[in-house]
Amino acid sequence: MPNLKEIRTRITSVESTQKITSAMKLVSASKLRSAQKKISFLKPFSNKLNSIIENLSCDISTEHLLFMKREPINVVLIVITSNRGLCGAFNSNIIKEAHRVIHEKFYKQLRDRKITLICFGKKAVEQLQKHYDILFSNESILDSPHFDEIGKIAADLIDGFCCKKIDEILILHNSFVNSATQKVSIESFLPFAFSKKLSPINNNANYIFEPSQSELVNTLIHRLLKIKLYKTLLDSIAAEHGARMTAMAKATDNATEILRELKLKYNNARQAVITSELNEIESGAEALKN
Repeated sequence: MPNLKEIRTRITSVESTQKITSAMKLVSASKLRSAQKKISFLKPFSNKLNSIIENLSCDISTEHLLFMKREPINVVLIVITSNRGLCGAFNSNIIKEAHRVIHEKFYKQLRDRKITLICFGKKAVEQLQKHYDILFSNESILDSPHFDEIGKIAADLIDGFCCKKIDEILILHNSFVNSATQKVSIESFLPFAFSKKLSPINNNANYIFEPSQSELVNTLIHRLLKIKLYKTLLDSIAAEHGARMTAMAKATDNATEILRELKLKYNNARQAVITSELNEIESGAEALKN
């Protein structure tokens, strides 16, 4: 049985770890609420803008460059992870899915396809740069995401697609379901596609577009794509904090269980020491009497 000093040292160490995990759980809960608040403010505007574009683009969607599907020879995969660990399987799930998507969708189909990665998050860069070409990476953007900075990245991707340097852009990220559940999702960024079938504009109505319909649709789609990338990053950040909060809650519970066992072991060891000392005293007293 270990001595009392070793058990006390372990108890002190576990108590210190428990305080850290408990504090990290509270910090993640606070950051999760902040991320959810930003998403809730963004959703009404994004949904309304999407609805407007649906109504405006149903007549010209087949002609607009951002709607056109091409043979995916040059593909860009945007991979979003986190900068830090201690969030369960949050990052490992994304890395595994990235390997699966790249090998199944591209390497096994056409050998002349070229896929490059854009990584947001330190964990993605660390794991994927050994195997694939990384076109661009940004780690600091996850700590303080700003719409202007993300909008510039989206604009560069749109320009690359319009110039036919890029044929398809996909986004791989964790979607926030609830604080205990995150879902790995892969979405198409370009070519632009609606989630539901377009409904034609009422032919009885006489619309006058100023500027032209195509110019108006082009401006709105650019804005919606920037919002989509920004919203996806916020969704991944919320999922990260939810995963870390859950992982730290489990770690705190485990530390509580370990402390209970250690304290029980400490009390048993102390009782054994006291019993041994009493036996020695009684034996000494008996020896003196004889």
